[in-house]
Formats: sequence, C-alpha cells, structure tokens
Amino acid sequence: MAKAVKKQALGRGLSALLKDPDNDIQSATDKNADKVVGNIIELDLEHIEVNPFQPRSNFNDETLQELATSIRELGVIQPITVRKLGFNKYQLVSGERRFRASKLVGLETIPAYIRIANDQESLEMALVENIQRQDLDPIEIALSYQRLIDEINLTQEKLSDRVGKKRSTIANYLRLLKLDPIIQTGMRDGFLSMGHGRALVNIDNRQDQISLYEKIVGQNLSVRDTENAVKTYHQKDTSKPPSKTSSKNEAPVYIKSGVKEIAEHLSVGVNVKTSGKSKGSISIPFNSKEEFERIKKLITGA
Repeated sequence: MAKAVKKQALGRGLSALLKDPDNDIQSATDKNADKVVGNIIELDLEHIEVNPFQPRSNFNDETLQELATSIRELGVIQPITVRKLGFNKYQLVSGERRFRASKLVGLETIPAYIRIANDQESLEMALVENIQRQDLDPIEIALSYQRLIDEINLTQEKLSDRVGKKRSTIANYLRLLKLDPIIQTGMRDGFLSMGHGRALVNIDNRQDQISLYEKIVGQNLSVRDTENAVKTYHQKDTSKPPSKTSSKNEAPVYIKSGVKEIAEHLSVGVNVKTSGKSKGSISIPFNSKEEFERIKKLITGA
C-alpha cells in the first residue's frame, strides 16, 4: 500500500510541475527537464493525442475490452510513452492500446514516460518499438520497415542493426508488400500466414495471385500445399505462349505507384480496378470503427 502511495505522490508532484506555464519545459536543457524526462508522470488523458505515425491500424475490440477489464481491476501496470508537443499537450509514441483501454474504463489520468523528440525521432521511436511487439501482423511489420527505409533514410543493413533482425528477415517482410492489396488485407485479417504470403509473392500476375489466394482460403491449403501450387503454376506458365492481351489489362505505371503511395500513407491495403488508361475505382478496406476514423482523419485532415 505504501508503495502505491509513493508512486502516486511522485507522479502527481511532477504533473503539477508540468502545469506551471511560467516554467514550461520545451527542451532537454530547460530548467527542471531532468526531473521530468524519463520519469513516470501522471498525465491527463484529455491532454494526450494519438500518434499519426502509429504503425498499428487494427485494434481488436475483444482484446481491447479484455485489457480494459484488467486496467479496471489492476490499473495501468506499464506506463505509456509520450512526447511533449507544447504546454500541457502531448502525443503518444507507444502504448495506444493502453491509452484506448484507459479511456474505455473512464480513467482521467494515465502513467506516462515523457520524451522530448522531433517528428522524425518520434516516428522512429514509434516504429522501432512497435516492430518489437509480438502481436503485429506481417503486413503491419512490413509497412513499418518500409517507412523506416523511406522516411528515416535507412538502408536494409542499417535497419537490421536498428531493430535487431537479420537482413534476410527484413527482406522477406518487405517482399510481402508486392502482394495484391486484397491479399495483404487477407493476411491482416488472419486468413493466411506469412508462409502463405511468401509463397504467393513468387507469382507476379496479380489476378493469378488472387485466384490462388481464394483457393487457399476456400480449401484451407497449408503452406506446403501453397508452395506446391506455386511450383505447379510456374511449370504450366513456362509451357504457355506469351499473352498478347495481358498488357492491355495492366494498370498504368502512374496508377501502380500512386496506389502504393496511398497504401503506405494510410497503412492499409488499397485495391484499385481500372477500365481504360485513365478510369477506375479505389477501395480502402477497414476492420473497425476506430480504423475507419483513423483513415478518415488521414484523408480529410480533420
């Protein structure tokens, strides 16, 4: 009991320090910064905003409710991490599930570690920390790797050192982004494993990828069965003459690159259907109200 009181007193005392506008801490060199940065502080939930760099886009409602029940009974055991944006304003770096679950049970404050970081540092911290989690799906991990390469300008070799993974492992994840967006969504929804995806990515034609994907799901094919199906596909493909109409059905380069940018920006698989060189439609899947709201915010900026 005494231990809980001590922790609360520490958090509350530092919270009061942060609410003093005359001594607002904006950098690690400011007065009292050493008392705040790296310490556990009780922060008001209403003063924390979600992180737009969060690589996770799927939040399972059932597991979120389970976490909320645990928090209601035991409290928040592991503090979240935030970065300071301004006076009494913070942004999540990691711990969005704990943040969401705490709001579900009606908590007003949450224990948090405070960091002072710019956007690039915040992005890197969020991506690297989340990659280490065990419950990210393969596509979320692949997108996180790709963002670290594109936005932090890391090579695969440097990325390997940063996240503690073999370069070959990173390359295998990145190859999954070559799968059709429909298949990527299927992986995120748990209809097939990374092993299935690694086999499917060896088929270049998107429509043929989807056909085999539907067969995997419909017939509950194992990874080994899928690998054999891909091998059979290539054996048949080499015996066929080149298709004269395949190029007509293929999306123009500007659409392919554009869809990739949209998918990376929204962190979801995006499906495009074309009819002619400059006509078509785009569909964006979502799996929960929260994911829909996140996508809407990214699109509208509101």
